[in-house]
Parts: sequence; structure tokens; C-alpha cells
Amino acid sequence: MLRLQGEMIRGGTSKCWIFDHRDVAATGVEVDALLLAAFNAADPRQIDGVGGASSTTSKAAVVQASTQAGVDVEYAFAQVGIGDERVEWASNCGNCATAVALYAVHHDLVPIVSDTTTVRMLNVNTGARLTGTIPTPAGVAPEEGTAVVPGTSAPGVPVLLGFQDPAGSTTGRALPTGRALDELTGPDGLVEASLVDAGAPAALFEAKAFGLDGTESLTAFATAVPALTLLRRQAAPAMGLAREGGPVSHAVPKAGIVARPALYRTTQGMLVNQDEYDLAVRMVSMHAPHPAIGLTSAVALATAAATPGTLAHRVARQTADGTLRLGTPAGVVATRAVPALDGASPTVLLHRAARRIARAELLVPVLEGRPA
Repeated sequence: MLRLQGEMIRGGTSKCWIFDHRDVAATGVEVDALLLAAFNAADPRQIDGVGGASSTTSKAAVVQASTQAGVDVEYAFAQVGIGDERVEWASNCGNCATAVALYAVHHDLVPIVSDTTTVRMLNVNTGARLTGTIPTPAGVAPEEGTAVVPGTSAPGVPVLLGFQDPAGSTTGRALPTGRALDELTGPDGLVEASLVDAGAPAALFEAKAFGLDGTESLTAFATAVPALTLLRRQAAPAMGLAREGGPVSHAVPKAGIVARPALYRTTQGMLVNQDEYDLAVRMVSMHAPHPAIGLTSAVALATAAATPGTLAHRVARQTADGTLRLGTPAGVVATRAVPALDGASPTVLLHRAARRIARAELLVPVLEGRPA
């Protein structure tokens, strides 16, 4: 039995276990085996581990201080399998980055010298650079806050999360195929797609291609998941993320549908008028409807909506100030694009909230470096 120190932090609408790189290395166990055992990934209920048995609660980040110029913290993001002994390292998670930022100010990974502290982060999975700005009044790392985000009514510490130069973060190009529109073959024939890489690679489709309007409940949207799964398997090699006929990561590309704003009710029953947001979106995460939207997906949507010729640009309400309000199942998530001064792609900002839930010593059953 191994003992591993960890901290559970809610970042936005995800729960993420944060581990210090030194503690992970000290176990002497390969990190995939360690996480699979700690989360009990083999069980779809993850009942004998710390996983939460959903894509938004089966996440981890391994964190360390950085020696790179302009970076305070480096983190590796892990999407741990659910009923699947696999750890995905191919993507980033903005909600977990929110949690990493709060972890950093509490563990002296960044100096607190004013009433706000900005944590400069590097996601080693993708090379993405992010910032997390947190209030630190009187130079104190906060334990509580009153900020809330769509998808949970629980308050937390406000975190302004910024994705720096997000375009092409995985493939090197915002439009990996060089085109704003592509065609893929779905169960019923050809389907228009916009294949975008910003924040995370994403394959976006118009809702009407699946007989939907983009404001469906999670249950109704689930009917499109098999078709979207087939289409994302084609999108992956087209975007350079997999070999033709080879295995495709469960995490990327993201896949989802977009549509013009329309009246809808959130999962919590709140009515959202069509003038309260600019683009309807429903996304898939780990082969299931996402209850809100992943932040890397939100960055991809913001980039796509600002790119003429894409499906998102076709149906989104365009704004003059760089904001884009996304109508998700959980409510409206707002993004704002801030032009960069050095010719890089615009920084995308999102307001999030984070809360430390637990500090714990995990008792991890492993046998000769493998899950027990």
C-alpha cells in the first residue's frame, strides 16, 4: 500500500485531484499505474478510489514549480479512464487549470506581493500557456469566495483565467486542414464540419445536421452522440491527431454542435432568452454529453466564431467588443477575446471560481508498480 499526498480542488464545474510532482516521483511507481489505482479506473463506478465516475470528476494534475522564463508553474493534466484502464494525456483542461492556480497560491509556488496575484502556467501536455489571476487581499491566499459559475450554485474564489495565444496550440494552426469548412461522412451521408484548434482541437457541426436546434436537454442531445463519435474519428486524422485507421484519443478532438440562439431552459430549469447569449452549443466529453462546456472547448468556440467561413461564425451573433456568450446546458458562459500586441492570436479570458475541498493522504493499492 502506497501513501500519496493530494489535494482535491473544484475548478469551475470540474473536480481535480492535484499532486505535487515530487510526491508522485517519490512513490517509485509509474504515474499511469499510480493514477489508475488511486482512481479505481477499472471500475465504471470508481467505487474503490477517489474518482467521481464522470468525465468532469475523474481528473488529475501533477504540478511543479517551473524554471522557465515567464512561467511560475508547470502542470500535466490527466483525464483518468472510467471503466477503462487508460490515462489520457493528450489534452488540457481549463477548469483544472483554475484549480492549479488556486493550489499555486496556497503552496508558495508563486509569490504573493499585492492584492491580486497572477499565476503564469504552462500545460506540458499541449504547450499551452495560461494565466490565473486570484484576489489575495492583504497578501493572503483566500480560502473562500463568493464567485459562482453556470453548472453549480456553490461559491468559490474568483479566478480570471486567460488562454494566451491559443490558436494552433496542438496542431500549429487554428484551422488544421487549412479550411474553414470540411466535409466528413456521417451515418446518413456527408456532413459539414469546421475543424478548429484553439485551446483544444475541436470538430464542430451545425445542430440542424442532426435534426437538432442546439438547445436540447442533455438527454435529447445524447441521441446525436453516436453520430458525433463516428465523425470525430474521421476528424482526428484529418486534423493530424491520429493515423488513418489508428486509435483516437478519447479526449481530443472535442466534438459538438452549434446553432443560432433560441429560447431554452437550463438543466436546473432556468429560462434563457435568445438575446441573453450569442451562440448555442452542446459538446461531447469522453463519449457523453458535457453537462456544461469544457473551457478549452469554449476557447475553440470563441476562435471559431471569430473566424469567417466557419459554422460557428455562420450562426453566432457577432459582437464588437470581442465577447461571446455561449448558451450551454448549464447556462450562459461568457468569453472575451483580447487582442495581443505581438501578433499572436487573441488571449481568451473566462471568469471561473475555485474551492479547496480536501487535503488528503491517499492509500493507493499497487503491486510491483502495477494497479493491484
